[in-house]
Amino acid sequence: MHRGPPSLTSPGWRFGLFTLLYLYQGLVAGFALTALANHFAAAGASTAEVGRHLALVGLPWVLQPLLWGPVIDRATPHPMGPRRRWLVLSLACAQASLAGLFLLGQAPGPTAVSAVLVLHSLAASLADTATDRMIAGSVPAGELGRTSAATRAGFVIGSAAGAAIFAWLLAARGLPAAAGLLLALTTPLALAPVLVREAPGDRLLALRRAPPSRAPDRGRGLEAAAFARRLLAAFRTRDAAILLALCFAIDFGLALFQVPFAVALVQVHGWEAGDLSRLQAGLALLGGTLGAAGLGAAVDRIGPRRALRALLVACAAAFGIAGALIGAGFAATAGPVILGLASVVPALLYVALLPTVLLASRAGQASATQFQVYMAAMNLGDVLGSALAGALAAVAAPTLVALAVAVLFLVCARAAPPFGRGTEPAGG
Repeated sequence: MHRGPPSLTSPGWRFGLFTLLYLYQGLVAGFALTALANHFAAAGASTAEVGRHLALVGLPWVLQPLLWGPVIDRATPHPMGPRRRWLVLSLACAQASLAGLFLLGQAPGPTAVSAVLVLHSLAASLADTATDRMIAGSVPAGELGRTSAATRAGFVIGSAAGAAIFAWLLAARGLPAAAGLLLALTTPLALAPVLVREAPGDRLLALRRAPPSRAPDRGRGLEAAAFARRLLAAFRTRDAAILLALCFAIDFGLALFQVPFAVALVQVHGWEAGDLSRLQAGLALLGGTLGAAGLGAAVDRIGPRRALRALLVACAAAFGIAGALIGAGFAATAGPVILGLASVVPALLYVALLPTVLLASRAGQASATQFQVYMAAMNLGDVLGSALAGALAAVAAPTLVALAVAVLFLVCARAAPPFGRGTEPAGG
């Protein structure tokens, strides 16, 4: 039985905190990546413009390992906890960035909105790096599947709520009202890490900084060089390289199909942007709650590799069916089915992928940076896929894109690396 102040030593507190932090990410993602993207499409923005918005907002997440991985891995002792102090600070900056949306007026263009949201992504990606390092350092290996399911559920519930609520609010009241509600909903979530300590003896808040290092500059340079060598060594193995490529390929393939198909539903097939956002939200909610809850326990039981391979094959089948429906001329009438095939099964895929990545990166002093390199590969795939989606849609039929993505998932299933379940509790 855990006593004392709320901290990550308690399974209940860490489970709740990590879920709330991913709920925060989901709310912003639902607003920025779904509701806003569909709002821009309804206003006449092209597939290339919508893809550019998505790519810009996602760019800081691609740079996450370079920007923030070493900051968290080399974090020094602090009264608030070495990672938690960065988490609290970054979330405060993220909220300040969201407040900048008020300065844009009632109907700004995609570029101005993207510029403000890039600032939020910079701060939020630091918070995410600290969160993931805290997960790696506090969650036993036998609980990774359930923790992954909880964080995924938090993210998709937030995404679904953000997409549905803000799709309506953007159309009815404009950006200032949507920004005000976004701040109101996310601020309590951003305050959660103030209440849950990294260790029971940490202070809730502390303004003083950690004592400065007395090591000479040359010593710090040698330490940085050794850190870089350890990080490079971690990715020299065949399995690590394959997992890195797999992370990139998954989100790259999804973006190549999902971005132009969503734009086509609004601009070609006459769907309302709000209706599309609500459908996307509902599908994400279905996959990320009921599906993720059952799958998380299964991952802990059978191991992430078997679950990951099975879901990759299921994704290939889903995109194959989607391509067949589009090729048969049912893109408009079967739109909900196609969106479900292209979103629900891939949403479940991440429940198995996260434990695989954590097991591959949790060893060593560069674990946060290793983990963020894998995550950055996924984000890079999403950014490049979004950026290239418009050009590909101009030269390739949606059926061909869907079938190509299906083949890509089959290749990923065949190549999935054999990182095991692991039975030891996480190190600090």
